[in-house]
Formats: sequence, structure tokens, C-alpha cells
Amino acid sequence: MDEAKPAKGGKHEMVVNKIQRGDHVSDGEANALDGDRHNVASAVGTFDGRPLRVLHVYKTFVPDSVGGLEHAIAQMAVSTRRLGIETRVVSLSRQRLPRLGSYRTATEHYRYKETASVASNSMSLSLLFDFGRHVEWADVIHYHFPWPFADLLHLLWRVHKPSIVTYQSDIVRQRKLMTFYRPLMRAFLSRVDHIVATSPNYVKTSDVLKDYADKTTVIPIGLDPASYPATRPDTLARWKQEVGENFFLFIGVIRYYKGLHILLDALVGTPLPTVIVGSGPIEAELRKHAEEAGLRHVKFLGTVSDEDKVALLELCAAVVFPSHLRSEAFGVTLLEGAMFGKPLISSEIGTGTSYINIDGETGFVVPASDPGALRTAMLRLANDPDLRKRMGAAARRRFDERFTAERMAARYVEIYRNLVEQAAIHGVAASRTAG
Repeated sequence: MDEAKPAKGGKHEMVVNKIQRGDHVSDGEANALDGDRHNVASAVGTFDGRPLRVLHVYKTFVPDSVGGLEHAIAQMAVSTRRLGIETRVVSLSRQRLPRLGSYRTATEHYRYKETASVASNSMSLSLLFDFGRHVEWADVIHYHFPWPFADLLHLLWRVHKPSIVTYQSDIVRQRKLMTFYRPLMRAFLSRVDHIVATSPNYVKTSDVLKDYADKTTVIPIGLDPASYPATRPDTLARWKQEVGENFFLFIGVIRYYKGLHILLDALVGTPLPTVIVGSGPIEAELRKHAEEAGLRHVKFLGTVSDEDKVALLELCAAVVFPSHLRSEAFGVTLLEGAMFGKPLISSEIGTGTSYINIDGETGFVVPASDPGALRTAMLRLANDPDLRKRMGAAARRRFDERFTAERMAARYVEIYRNLVEQAAIHGVAASRTAG
């Protein structure tokens, strides 16, 4: 599946764009959309120049969780807003927090109390009853998959507004429960209007996505370098004193599929300094693993601030990302490493990690769950500064060509507007038929 490409134009796009800007639309232009001016503008949701409203729906969001998926949603929300989209995020929280907050003052964030969680599927009775008012507010509903509770929300509320799903990952760990979940999942994916995968690799290897190829496009996750804080000299000096330079760096939530046990095994018998940033469910287990293996050159830092993370990215020799299961659908940490011009090491798992990292060009891609191959790749980079420099430069070039937030936002906004335009056309046609 090719990446989404900008539309070539045409009367429909021009009229919708004029409505988006709040420009005057003549009766003739309105007729190009098979309806009169008022009906078309109202259906598009931009009459009198009101921004298009997009509702993002996922079980977690910052600050409750700071994983790659939440970071990707944040980048989508902020970058599309620069193109005139008004955004709102709905998520769940285990904390007793104010229901309405904001993300960087630009995006409304509604948190709902988690009522229960079964097999990583968080649920909320308060959101179940309140979801309709968010749907009423929105012009487009943007779901992030997988979250089975969102499937249920969409079906129970009989959402008929334009809808899009960013397919972040197959369900891997809970595969035994798929017998029960599959009918709900298929009903949901069949009813949404459009599906976006984050890499062509995932489209080719997902048993689920192959059934929806006719409405699936690829839009890679993108990052905005300007959204990352500048590093103050004292912060850089502090970390240089604490962890040194030219170390291998892992950043992420410490989960079962991240392959950190493989990384620790690869480091046995080597002097390679390695820094692990993040916290998560198996952090204590991994710390014990490192201690028992005598890995004194491995430092666990826990969760750090954004500025501290930037400092560590600037100081490191390379980013290592040993995820070994398909639950790792993309790898935002790899993207961050590429953005900072660092060579990358990842595992081949048939997902977006090997779309970001091209073996032998931007770094090394090694067989999954192979400590020996991982060790060899790390030693090769550690012993060859010129190779690190060449691969790091190639990683940054690939980032600039494919993975900027600006590119991602433009493609999503195009899909949003096309979906709303088509809904307007169908709505006008239906009203004429009824009349």
C-alpha cells in the first residue's frame, strides 16, 4: 500500500477549501457539490469559517502515559491544529484528575475515570454515557486502534459522522481472546470510513489489515523538531558527568515486548555503556536481571523530563531498540534517534521499525530475539566512529524526507476534509431523495 498522496484538486476540493477558510461560496460552486450552499457548508461543519473539529479517541494520553503512541497522538493534534483543525482528545485515567484539561493549551483533553480493565482493555462507565456529546461536537471521529472499548463506543452510539482509525498495532498478547473479540473488531473496522496504517511494512504483514485494503492508506508518524526543548548547558554538563558520552541509549515504557532482556543478555561480557530511560511493569524484573548478570555499565534512569531526554539523545552514540514482538508497530524512539542524527539498531519484526531503520544505511536491523546478533551490531558501531557518523547522517536525511510532523499533518488533514466532503455530498443527496 502506497503512502497517502495529496489530491490533485478539482471543484469539490476547491469549494471545501473555500468553506474551510470562510470564503464566499457562490451558488454555482455549491452546485458542484450536488447541493445548495447552506446545506453543503453545514454538512462540512465549517459554515462561517468555523474550524474543522476532530475528536481523538484512545485509552491513554499524556500525562497519564508517556509512551510512543500517546506522543504520536499529541504530535497529530498539535501539528494538524496549525493547519486550521480544532482538536479534542478523550482518554481514561486511573487518577482523580479534573475532567477537562488541555495539552500545550491548544488541545482540549477530557479525562474519564477508568472503571475497570480486562486484558489491557480499559473501560469507563462515565465515558460510555458521555461519549455522545463529544460526537456531537466533532466533525470527524479519529480512533486509535487497538482499544476494544472504543469499538463498543462507536457501535453503541451508532456514530454516523465521518470516522477514521489509525491502526497502531495488531493485538498480539491477548490473541487467545480474539475468538470473543473478533466479531466486535470486524464490525467496528467495517463501519469506519477510513483506516490509516503507520508503515507499508505493517500493511503487508497484518492479517487484519489485508481485509480492509480498499480503504487503507499509509501515513507514517511524524515529529516536529521544534516541539522538543533546547538543552541548557548545565543540563548537558550534568548528564555528561553522570552517564558520560558515546553510550547506547534505549527510551521507552518498559513492557514485555520491548526486548530489554535480550539487550541485557547481549551486553554480558562487553564493556559497552548503555543507558535505559523509562519505567514500566517489568522494570524491577529487568533491574534484577542486570544486577545478577553483573552489568555495572548499564544505567536505569527511570522516567526523565523532556529536556533531560534531549540531552541524552545528544550525548549518546546510537539508539538501540530491541523490541521483538509485533506489538511494537512503529517505534517513535527510533524516529527521535533519527531526528537527532543518531545511528539506529533494531530487530526485524515485520513492522514500522524496519521502515524507519534501513539495514546497512541508517543503522543495523538484526534478527529478533538474537542477543549475539545484537551484540555484534553494537560492537561494530562502538568501534567505528566514521560509520556512526555516516549512518547518523543518513538517518536524519530519511527523517527529513519521510517523517516530519508537517508531512503527517498535511496528509491527515486531506483525509479529514475528503471524508467530510463526501459526507456532505451524501447528506445532500439523501435529503433530496427524501424530499
